Amino acid sequence: MPAGKHKSRSLRRVFVKTPGSGTKIQYRKRKPSKRACQDCGKALQGIPSLIQSKFKNLPLTKKKPQRPYGGNLCSSCMRKKIKSQVM
Repeated sequence: MPAGKHKSRSLRRVFVKTPGSGTKIQYRKRKPSKRACQDCGKALQGIPSLIQSKFKNLPLTKKKPQRPYGGNLCSSCMRKKIKSQVM
């Protein structure tokens, strides 16, 4: 019988093989959903979807693309926005 904190489905169940040729259930946090573009809602490329404790240890160059509006807009929406600002 699992402990009370493991009965919730907020933690995912992972079956892990043990050295003694058996399997054991480990309870791990779920991965967050992909970040989305603020204009069109499309999933952003170049941003890893990690749990917060792993994401905070990444260097800044791995957290978001190094371009204007990186991490907020997809590349096509970024081009549209820059073109509209110039004209």
